[in-house]
Amino acid sequence: MGNGLGPHVVGQRIVVRRLVRGETGPSGGPALTDLLGVCEAFGDGVVVVRPETGPPVAIPFADVVSGKPVPPRPSVRDRVPAREAQLRGFALFPDLVTAPLGDWVLRDSATATARRANSVLAFGPAGVGDAVEQVVAHYRRPVAAVLAGSDEDALLTGMGWVPESHESDTLFQVAGTAQVARAVRSVDDAGVSLVEDGGLVTARVGDRASGVAAYADDWVGFRSIEVDPAHRRQGLALQVMAALLGWGAERGATTAYLQVLGDNAAALALYAGLGFRTHHRYRYLVPAGTRSASSG
Repeated sequence: MGNGLGPHVVGQRIVVRRLVRGETGPSGGPALTDLLGVCEAFGDGVVVVRPETGPPVAIPFADVVSGKPVPPRPSVRDRVPAREAQLRGFALFPDLVTAPLGDWVLRDSATATARRANSVLAFGPAGVGDAVEQVVAHYRRPVAAVLAGSDEDALLTGMGWVPESHESDTLFQVAGTAQVARAVRSVDDAGVSLVEDGGLVTARVGDRASGVAAYADDWVGFRSIEVDPAHRRQGLALQVMAALLGWGAERGATTAYLQVLGDNAAALALYAGLGFRTHHRYRYLVPAGTRSASSG
């Protein structure tokens, strides 16, 4: 169609101006109305639009006056500062012990080996003159999580700190649980077992795939989504995600989040298909001479 619509807009947010059959507009001509929503289908003579409320609407091509894609509506979760999003992620480590260092946060876990459970969260100025010295004194092996390209990144690299490993930056990604639920609605997760323990829930598909989730303050977070190499490309990760998402949604979660390395193409493709997008990116730094290939 020559109005910006076509099969390419399926899955996008669009606005369609259409005729209202049997009604007359203020000028005496045909009545027109606009419909805003997500295009679910385009073809066979109709464009199907799902508005924010109510059922999908099928609009005959003959009734379409104009239409075009429109940017996604900014969500509340997108406006959450990176530091606050990281604080919400603490729920994934129930035994996490935290201590403020000005506006930085010292994080320690007796059981978790992940870096985000054993490092300082250095997002924004610490407001403490000797913060870096205190970090070095606190940890046997100091690790700092910093927003890529931030003043804290420049501060520490200027003091000789270096990337903790050769990995890409870590991406903190978010999605609406309703959007993820739509993406997995056809996934059969009947074979997934869920076990709750200590504030976490673990999903397993036998010994072939597993994942962990935590819920807090209407956010559900995922970590350790793993599939045995011999059983990949069988949809097992989707089954795990569907089961964990359902668990979180039952508790009232409206936002889902996870963290993934920026060079993990397979995982990024999976999560993009579920509606996740990058909220912010960060990396880990260590004093020179203490590099490692650890992850998390």
